[in-house]
Amino acid sequence: MDNVKVTINGITLEYAYGTPYGEIAKEYAKDYPADIILANVDGKLAELRRKADHDCTLGFVTTAEVPGMSTYTRGMILLMLRAFTRVFDAGQIRKITVDHTLGNALYCSINANFTLTDEYLEDVKAEMRRLVSLDIPFEKTSVKTRDARKLFSEVGMDDKEKLFRFRRVSNTNIYNLDGYYDYFYGYMPYSTGVLKYFDLKCYSEGFLLLLPDKSAPSEVKPYVDRPRLFETQHEANKWGESIGIATVGDLNEAITTGNISDMILVQEAFQEKKIGEIAEKIKERGGVKFVMIAGPSSSGKTTFSHRLSIQLRTLGYKPHPIELDNYFVNREDTPKDENGNYNFECLEAIDVAGFNDDMTRLLAGEEVSMRTFNFKTGKREYKGNTLKLGADDILVLEGIHGLNDKLSYTLPKESKFKVYISALTQLNIDEHNRMPTTDGRLIRRMVRDARTRGTSAQRTIAMWPSVRRGEEENIFPFQEGADYMFNSALVYELAVLKQFAEPLLFGIPEDSPEYVEANRLLKFLDYFQGISSESIPHNSIVREFIGGSVFPV
Repeated sequence: MDNVKVTINGITLEYAYGTPYGEIAKEYAKDYPADIILANVDGKLAELRRKADHDCTLGFVTTAEVPGMSTYTRGMILLMLRAFTRVFDAGQIRKITVDHTLGNALYCSINANFTLTDEYLEDVKAEMRRLVSLDIPFEKTSVKTRDARKLFSEVGMDDKEKLFRFRRVSNTNIYNLDGYYDYFYGYMPYSTGVLKYFDLKCYSEGFLLLLPDKSAPSEVKPYVDRPRLFETQHEANKWGESIGIATVGDLNEAITTGNISDMILVQEAFQEKKIGEIAEKIKERGGVKFVMIAGPSSSGKTTFSHRLSIQLRTLGYKPHPIELDNYFVNREDTPKDENGNYNFECLEAIDVAGFNDDMTRLLAGEEVSMRTFNFKTGKREYKGNTLKLGADDILVLEGIHGLNDKLSYTLPKESKFKVYISALTQLNIDEHNRMPTTDGRLIRRMVRDARTRGTSAQRTIAMWPSVRRGEEENIFPFQEGADYMFNSALVYELAVLKQFAEPLLFGIPEDSPEYVEANRLLKFLDYFQGISSESIPHNSIVREFIGGSVFPV
């Protein structure tokens, strides 16, 4: 058959029809600072196993990029699972579940007839390294969805069997690594040879799969323990299991059997119970005058602060919710980033001195004129609002720097109670496909910004990397210093958000840079059965994003 013309970096070359993109990538590996793991064919991502069957423009994606590192992670999970089945005899391991992330690691639980030790993990690592050295290809096969259900039922992967029960597509892609079959949501590597960097270590009742990140894709950094984050995520997973909804398949089953309304009420009651616990802890502490709330974008901080204020009122407090955004410096004094854009997320964008002066005076019992920030003019304003703290008054302060003591450096430690809030989903797609918490937050933000600000989904996706960088710098480093971590994720929320998000995502043009991410999110949402928003309580955190909240959000 004729050759095909492939244009790479502006130069057109001819390759034999059917040449895998992975073979072409090997010729260009030396030109990239990180390992090539995906292809970009005419502006769309593709696995390197795909074959050149038409004239095209070809680019490459490395592990130093988000899609590349996500692909690396999926490949590592399948490699790890295959190694476990090689090291241990059939029947010794009943189930391995990839539960959630912990920094640069994935926490995995194991159900086995033995106690896992670091010595056992050394054997697994040795087998993983052997499989890497053999550079075994990841084989991909399309099978009938009904056959996939049968396959996974026979090997005990019940979560996957249930997931496919609700799939509308007639065919499903199954991956085979050295005779081990599994399903993964997303692209996979060309072969095991690229999966060179990893580690395993025992942790809690399971183990950690340590991975590099895109900032240093050829280095596995030492694990930094995050006990509070682990406890919060682990509790969420256990709670999901206790109500019988740990995976998307479980959720879809609850929706289709008519049990979803009761489950929504149970989930909302559970969150309200947690908020009440925080109020009780604040009272037990004694002497708290400042509740400092911080968390990443779209965590539901505003609704949470209002609901916490209500709980504090039931205990006799007089709470005053205050947004730290009111302490922005005037627009002309706002720092700029390396691209010359205003950096609203750095601490220097806040009038720290003015904030501390106001708070110190309030703590001393003085009356203070409270400022507001006019986002249209970029100026602070005073509209005659004054505040004076009495014995029962307490400030509920919400903003991204709330946990950073540099923001409130003049306030006594005992006067502050810090709450970290994030949407740490307890729901996974199945036992081996975790659901990134960032996906849930991105979808939340997309729906909210389109409703309240008229921002397109394309614009929200374009801004998301910058938002994530701000979180990495200004929020996550302080999360372990919180007095309490609150998980704002709701097990049912994506089934509700789906109907709001899908039209926004379908509106993103195919020729735009954001289309690849939009298409990925559409495929992700396709796993969920949709549910109406009518039964969602009007004080729910979800209402902050879809509308209809009783709070001014």
